[in-house]
Amino acid sequence: MTMNFLNPVTTQTWTNGRHLVRCVKVIQETWDVRTFCFMAEQPVMFFFKPGQFVTLELEIDGEQVMRSYTISSSPSVPYSFSITVKRMPGGKVSNWLHDNLKVNDELAVHGPVGNFNCIDYPAEKILMLSGGVGVTPLMSMARWFFDTNSLVDIEFIHSARSPKDIIFHRELEHIFSRIPEFKLHIVCERSDELGEAWAGFRGYLSQAMLELMAPDFMEREIYCCGPTPYMNAVKNLLKNNGFDMAHYHEESFGETPADVQEEALEHAEQAEVEAEEMDVAEMLSVEFASTGKSVRIQPGETVHTAAAKLGLHIPKACGMGICGTCRVPLTSGQVDMEHNGGITDEDVAEGYILSCCSKPLGDVVVDY
Repeated sequence: MTMNFLNPVTTQTWTNGRHLVRCVKVIQETWDVRTFCFMAEQPVMFFFKPGQFVTLELEIDGEQVMRSYTISSSPSVPYSFSITVKRMPGGKVSNWLHDNLKVNDELAVHGPVGNFNCIDYPAEKILMLSGGVGVTPLMSMARWFFDTNSLVDIEFIHSARSPKDIIFHRELEHIFSRIPEFKLHIVCERSDELGEAWAGFRGYLSQAMLELMAPDFMEREIYCCGPTPYMNAVKNLLKNNGFDMAHYHEESFGETPADVQEEALEHAEQAEVEAEEMDVAEMLSVEFASTGKSVRIQPGETVHTAAAKLGLHIPKACGMGICGTCRVPLTSGQVDMEHNGGITDEDVAEGYILSCCSKPLGDVVVDY
């Protein structure tokens, strides 16, 4: 690195959008988890809210693939950012990253975005609950609180399959050994299969364990991330205790639950019936100005659906207004946009929408 790199005249600040970055380091965290560190060729201050995520734009087997990953590093180390990825059985993207992404490789990222963060919900007492690789957003938060000498009381409870699966183990112990108000608790589901020594909590997180580790958990702001069954168990435990769920925050990019899939199929069948009965005059026009194409859609359908009907590919990763990948300019008309933090107020003021969750209220024109 040269001194020119740190020249404040040439340093830019990260904003939500598409950015080219280069992998500068790969760290083997556990036997099946790696951290990938990125920087920009043109210096960028990677400021974001701890807990937010980015969406990677990849090409795998000739196909464009988008996938969202939480940032595991802290904005207190601003010239780079990191994601931490677990190799998953049958995981197309996670396995590709482990097997192919190496130092000096370049790729595009979109973001940062996300409502799950520790900046928007300030509190003096915090409880962090993580399972497996769900530790990544909470690690970003813990690093931020540690680096900024924040006056917060943190109880950090992490659940892992076994001692060899504890991600960031040494760093967590270092952080929590330095500040009395930071307390670390680790639960291992099993520890005797390979003769591994473990003196801590064993099994699954339970009410009894929680009361031992954080007896005042009812008074804390709670952040939770992990596999869907883990988070469901945590929510049920809290609700059974009468916890005010307005102080509970979670993040998950798990598979769509079966009941949600079933409901979606029912809605699709209902929409098909309604479409057959609908008068053509009631349909709305969606025009894509850059391509000169247009299509008529039913009320309630999204801009992204309209593009797909024309064979136009607007990149998207989440389909729920979280990642911000499908952002496009709206040049005419109005839409009903129900997003989940994937777009900023500034972007909305400038006329941008997220096509995946924007439903036209009349005829619209999109610059795409």
